[in-house]
Amino acid sequence: MSTGVTHATSAVRAPWTQVTSAAVLLAHDDIDTDQIIPARFLTTTQRAGLGQYCFNDWRYDESGTPRAAFALNRPENVGHRILVAGANFGCGSSREHAPWALLDAGFEAVVAASFADIFRSNANRNGLLTVAIGEHIGALHEWLRTTPDGLVTIELESQRIAWSTGHSVHFDVDAFTKHGLLTGLDELGMLLAELPIIHTWETANAREGT
Repeated sequence: MSTGVTHATSAVRAPWTQVTSAAVLLAHDDIDTDQIIPARFLTTTQRAGLGQYCFNDWRYDESGTPRAAFALNRPENVGHRILVAGANFGCGSSREHAPWALLDAGFEAVVAASFADIFRSNANRNGLLTVAIGEHIGALHEWLRTTPDGLVTIELESQRIAWSTGHSVHFDVDAFTKHGLLTGLDELGMLLAELPIIHTWETANAREGT
């Protein structure tokens, strides 16, 4: 049965529906893009491999030795797909390498009190969901400190994030971004998906003009 989506409109990434995972807690405000991935690693346009540089200057000392206390270096945090931070995450200079690095490091979503606008746009466009929960972030931080292996569930369709018993918070996402994430399409993919409608309109108007 036809899906109505041609080869030209195939998703450019996996559709984003929901994730349930333990979370990595970085309870800091104003984590900027140069901390997410330092500028010296922006010499490539290849996304694969950038995860090794994610939070590089926090993860390693001057000799390149991993800092054992840093959250991403702790064995118990390996495989966690949700990153939880503070306010104004992704501030600083604009660079798509920041969400690329986070995605390549295995994260599917970042939860914060708030996000820098440009980072949020870059992240959502690349399939990294940004979940802003405002004043509720403190409760999530406290729960993760006492329950570090607890599971967090994020559902895009219902726009809910839940943790522990009775903690379920709504988060905002605009309709265009939500559609792109749910379908796995970027802006070009969404446009190509409308080609049948565009073709029908052009054909009808061409006939009227003859």
